[in-house]
Amino acid sequence: MAAVTLGPEGTYSHRAATAVANGDEIDFRQSVTAIVDAVAGGEYDRGVIPIENSIEGSVTESLDALAEYDVAVVREIVTPIKHALLAQSPEFDTIASHSQALAQCRSYLEREYPDATLEAVASTAQSVEFARDDPSIAGIAHPDNGGNGIEVLAEDIQDQDSNATRFFALAPAEERSKGGGKSSLVVYPNANYPGLLLELLQPFANRDINLTRVESRPSGQRLGDYVFHVDIEAGLYEARTKEAIEDLEKLAEKGWVRRLGSYDTEHVVG
Repeated sequence: MAAVTLGPEGTYSHRAATAVANGDEIDFRQSVTAIVDAVAGGEYDRGVIPIENSIEGSVTESLDALAEYDVAVVREIVTPIKHALLAQSPEFDTIASHSQALAQCRSYLEREYPDATLEAVASTAQSVEFARDDPSIAGIAHPDNGGNGIEVLAEDIQDQDSNATRFFALAPAEERSKGGGKSSLVVYPNANYPGLLLELLQPFANRDINLTRVESRPSGQRLGDYVFHVDIEAGLYEARTKEAIEDLEKLAEKGWVRRLGSYDTEHVVG
């Protein structure tokens, strides 16, 4: 099963993608949008993207891509995040990594390297590549990225031991499933009035459907206009979910409701 995720090899996305690819080839892209576009266009059977981190919250590029492209979410993968500091030696003046990794290690970096320059790059694995090429740079990534001239100078440098990231496994839209313990929706009401958000959530509350995440993102159409991302603890096959979405579609009659699909959660350790 051909899969695509954020590269290069060794990213946390790559680690999550190994659970999806089942030993088959994994290709890489440098942006979430490129991954979602490749799956929507049928170039790959599966794509794996980060959706939310327990410390830094949602990955906004992922939310925006899911609102733009018609794809299915078929699995949710949760993996612990274990950050390490890697460099050729303890002598460096720049620390590079993905912006979320830098933020997740903020306290450690401020305490141990207050004078270091912090540089955001495309991925954690890419930061190690830069450190391998330049002795003045240290990277932050999983400790398994060490070796080949790179030392692991410190492990478990993330601010919270419980640090974990949710990833979505994406498939072409025709593979969307109605069965699973959770479901994700994207709602664009194309309206703005007092009580709108309450009205959008009420159909779920009326049917005892638990909302595990509600988040708004700018629609890009005009200032103050929003798209809502909703995760629920119920499958699309359930009668109560169908009824709630029917009510939701009436409220969003000027816009749209996209069913990303139902799925189960898998925990990947490593």
